[in-house]
Amino acid sequence: MRLANLQGRAVLVRHDGAIDIERASDRRYGPNPQSLFEHWDEFRDWERGATGDVFDVDGALLEAPVPSPRQILAVGFNYLDHADEADTEIPRHPQIFAKFPSSLTGPQATVHLAGSEFVDWEVELVVAISRRARNVQVDTAWDHVAGLTVGQDLSDRKLQMRKPAPAQYSLGKSRPGFAPIGPHLVTLDELDEPGDLEIGCSIGGEQLQLSRTSKMLFSVPELVSRLSAILPLLPGDLIFTGTPGGIGGLRKPPRFLQPGEVLTSSIEQIGTMRTTLAAGHAL
Repeated sequence: MRLANLQGRAVLVRHDGAIDIERASDRRYGPNPQSLFEHWDEFRDWERGATGDVFDVDGALLEAPVPSPRQILAVGFNYLDHADEADTEIPRHPQIFAKFPSSLTGPQATVHLAGSEFVDWEVELVVAISRRARNVQVDTAWDHVAGLTVGQDLSDRKLQMRKPAPAQYSLGKSRPGFAPIGPHLVTLDELDEPGDLEIGCSIGGEQLQLSRTSKMLFSVPELVSRLSAILPLLPGDLIFTGTPGGIGGLRKPPRFLQPGEVLTSSIEQIGTMRTTLAAGHAL
């Protein structure tokens, strides 16, 4: 299944177009994509036989497929090459911070750089949780995953590293629009191997990052297991699983995002986002 958010309405994306979920289900399910996670197993059973009027979808109108999670957890230094380029110790445990839900935006959004000259890119695989997860074992962790999508953990490095605190990770990564996700939430049965997907991002044809999700230090099942041992993961929560090497702030010389650039972020078999960068603050 490919679930999308078309201007606030949940739709199923098929090869020949899209189906409006509320209309196709005779209002059994509402239009809000977030509400589907509260009845995910029941919804999946219905979806497998769903039929309805098919219509074309304008990708420019898609919003975040998971629009209002209660929790967004993110993982730092989860690829060896990223830890190496940062000259940091390889973590023995996942390094976790939060991104705030108000930072979410869609897959073809315009994101304002908030007057900062130090905004960086971090393409990531994003996990959506399907059911409450508490003390989950690694070998059953995929059962708690609704699907996967593409994400960017955009980061204001100056704000992120502002003193006197050791770091302001959550603030530096949570300006409005700094968490684009999409274009669809893709269920695991759509993927040849959910744990091994090519991931990358580029600007103007220049490849900035390119890796595979199998190179994570902590896999998706390990992250779900370890996080759920500390706090409950709730239906519709998101996990940004970390970024591979190639970020701008650690290049020599450093390179940061500029107004007018278009950042293209892709994960094979899931999809592509195009984020347009603009000057100034979001209204």
